[in-house]
Amino acid sequence: MKTDTIKTDKAQRPAGRGIRQSMSGLHIWAGLLMGWILYAMFLTGTVSYFKDELSQWMRPELSHQAELPDPALVAQRIADELAVIAPGSPQWSMRLPDARTNSVYAFWRLAPGEAGAGAGRRAFGEAAFDPATGGKVTARDTLGGDFFYRFHFQFHYMPALWGRWIAGAAAMFMLVAIVSGVITHKKIFVDFFTFRGGKGQRSWLDAHNALSVFGMPFHFMITYTGLVTLMALYMPWGEQLAIKTQAERQQLTAELNAFIQPGKPSGQAVPLAPVAAMVRQAQDRWGSDTIGRVTATNPGDSTARVAVARGESGRVSMSPQYMLFDGTTGRLLEIREGVGSAAETRGVLYALHLGRFSDGVTRWLYFLVSLMGTAMVGTGLVMWTVKRRQKLADPELPHIGFRIVERLNIASIAGLSVAMPAFLWGNRLLPAGIADRAAWEIHLFFAVWVLTLAHAVLRPAKAAWIEQLWAATALLALLPMLNAITTNRPLWHSVGQADLVFIGMDLMCWALAVLHAVLAVRTARHRPKPQTTAAKGRVGVIGGVPEEGRT
Repeated sequence: MKTDTIKTDKAQRPAGRGIRQSMSGLHIWAGLLMGWILYAMFLTGTVSYFKDELSQWMRPELSHQAELPDPALVAQRIADELAVIAPGSPQWSMRLPDARTNSVYAFWRLAPGEAGAGAGRRAFGEAAFDPATGGKVTARDTLGGDFFYRFHFQFHYMPALWGRWIAGAAAMFMLVAIVSGVITHKKIFVDFFTFRGGKGQRSWLDAHNALSVFGMPFHFMITYTGLVTLMALYMPWGEQLAIKTQAERQQLTAELNAFIQPGKPSGQAVPLAPVAAMVRQAQDRWGSDTIGRVTATNPGDSTARVAVARGESGRVSMSPQYMLFDGTTGRLLEIREGVGSAAETRGVLYALHLGRFSDGVTRWLYFLVSLMGTAMVGTGLVMWTVKRRQKLADPELPHIGFRIVERLNIASIAGLSVAMPAFLWGNRLLPAGIADRAAWEIHLFFAVWVLTLAHAVLRPAKAAWIEQLWAATALLALLPMLNAITTNRPLWHSVGQADLVFIGMDLMCWALAVLHAVLAVRTARHRPKPQTTAAKGRVGVIGGVPEEGRT
C-alpha cells in the first residue's frame, strides 16, 4: 500500500526540467551568443598552423630556401646589420630562419631620444632580413600569416588587451558548450556512426555530432589551453599575491621568455663579441639546426649580455632553454634548461595549443582536426536557424531576431571564406610601393567582409549563401593563376624547384575551391520538405535533446 502511494505521488508530481534539458538550453545559447566570434577564431587559428608557410608565399621576392643556412653565420650577419641601423639600442632580438621560415625577423628598442621613443615609452623598430645577405628584405610589405595568427586571439582595430578579453570570454563559452553538449547528448558515440544525407535538419545534426565527437578531445584541449596561455591576464590575483615587486615580475617574464632585461649601461663602449661563436656553442649543446632566437642587451657597452635560445621544434614545451653569454668577451655565464613545475606546466600547455613542436604530419593533423572544429561551430549555427525556421508561422516572413541570426551566419561563415582569399588577392594586386601596404591588405580583408554582410542583408538568405559560396570558390580557384601572372613563382616553376610551400599553397586553394563549390551546389539543390502534422508532434532529438524540452 505504501509503495502504491509513492507511485501515485510521483505520477501526480509535475515533471520538471531534467539535467539534459537544462544543459540543452545552456549548450544552445552558449554556442549561439559567441558562435560567430568562435567561428572566426577557429578558422583563423586553423590557418595559423601554417602561418610561416603563408608568410613565405606572401613574400614571393624571397628565393626558395633549398637548404637551411648556417644559423651562426646568419646571426652574425644580422647582428652586424643591427649595429648599423639601430646604434645605441638598449636591446635587440632576432628569430633565426628554420625549415619553415626563409627570412629573419628582428626587433629592437629605440635608443632614448630617438624618433618614436617618447618619454616613458618603449618604442620598437622591426624588420625582416635576408639571411643570405644580412640586409633588409626587399620583398613587399606584408604581415603575412601573422595577421591571421594575431586576429585569432586579439582581433583588430581595437587595443590588443580588449581583443584578448573578448577571445577569452569566447573560449569560456566554448568550454561550456563542449561540456554541456557531452552531458546533453546521451547517444553521442552511437550517433557518431550515423549520417543521413538529404534529410534537412537531421543531416545538419548528424554532421554536427560527427564533427563534434571525432575531434572532441582536441577541441577540449585547444579551448582549455587557449585559456591557460592568457591565464595571468584573466586571473592575475595568484601571481600578484606571489610576486610583490615590479623587479620580480620582470625577472619572471624574462625567465619565461628567454628575454633578458637590459640593465643600466655603464657608458663604457666595448665592441660586441662575435655572436657566431656564441651560437656555435649552443649548436654544440643542442644540435646544429635547433637555435631559435638570439637576444642582446646593451650591445656595444661593457655591460652587454647575449642570450642564445633553443628553438621550439621537437620540444613539447614552450618553456625557454637558453645560454647566457658575456657580450664583451663571449664567455658563457649561465645555462638555463629548466623552470619551476608551474612554469613548465604552462609551457607544455602553451606548446600543445600552438603546435610549434610538431613535424609536418602532426601539423597537418592539427590543421584537419581544427578544420573539423570550425565546421562543428558552423553547423551548430546553421542548425539553429534550420530548426527554428520550421516553427515560424510564416517561414517566408521571419521575425527580426531570426533574420539577424541568419544574416550573421551567412556573413560569418560564407563571408569569411570570401574575405580570407580576398586578403591574399590584395597581397598580389596592391602596388608594392604604396605607404602602409601591409595595413591596406588588412583593410581590404575587412572591407570585403563588411560587403558580404551587406550582401547577406540585401539578398534572400538562400541566394546569399549560394552567391557567397560561389564567390569564395572563384577567388580560391583563380588565386594560383593570379600568382602565376603576377610573380615568377608559377606552379610549374615551383615543381621544378621542389618548392613545397608554393606547390602546397596552389593545391590547397584548389582543394578548398572544390569544397566550396560542392557546398554551393548542395545548397542550390536543397528543397525544404513541408513538415507534416505527425512530424510536428513527434519527439525527436536535435543537438541530443528532445524537441519537446527545447525553447
